[in-house]
Amino acid sequence: MKAIMFIIRWPIGQLILLLNFIFAPKALKRSTEEQQRIDERTKGLSLYQLTACPFCVKVRRFIKRNALQIEIRDISKNEQFRDELVREGGKHKVPCLRIEKNNKVQWLYESNDIIAHLKKCII
Repeated sequence: MKAIMFIIRWPIGQLILLLNFIFAPKALKRSTEEQQRIDERTKGLSLYQLTACPFCVKVRRFIKRNALQIEIRDISKNEQFRDELVREGGKHKVPCLRIEKNNKVQWLYESNDIIAHLKKCII
């Protein structure tokens, strides 16, 4: 069953990456002061993701379109990130936004919820 899922998912993932590359969003231009203000509001954020995951692509496109400086942590390329996600976040699920604020950490799953949170950061 795993082999069948791989055979189905791999070409779809590659197609998603190709389309994302072809139709890559342009980053929003802001004044230096405004960008610094937003960078300060997003400084404690990290996105745990997989490169070809369509929901992760959706979040990354939002991040790029809005010129947000958020660390991207690919759990397939870094075992430490994967272990951290499961151990601290409680789930092996992406996308997941790690929000560190005032020495407290919150883990936010679901692409729509992540984007809603990021929208609050840029208002």
